Amino acid sequence: MHGRVQGVAFRFAVARAAEARAVTGWVRNRADGAVEAVFEGEPAPVESLTRFCGEGPRAAAVARIEAIEEEPEGLSRFDVR
Repeated sequence: MHGRVQGVAFRFAVARAAEARAVTGWVRNRADGAVEAVFEGEPAPVESLTRFCGEGPRAAAVARIEAIEEEPEGLSRFDVR
């Protein structure tokens, strides 16, 4: 996620949203100011979480999302890194 996504509780909002949707994975800040995340789960909840990331918490201003499909890692929970 790119835009104003650091310093606005974005990672913690994503973690709460992931847990509510039973999606596993992780989210972390990147050095370039973006936020990177991996989501695993059923397609509908993952798509819902991705849509949530397009909005983010109230203070965020998401400019764009880059999504890449990869093979699942078999993660068992959602972590904030």
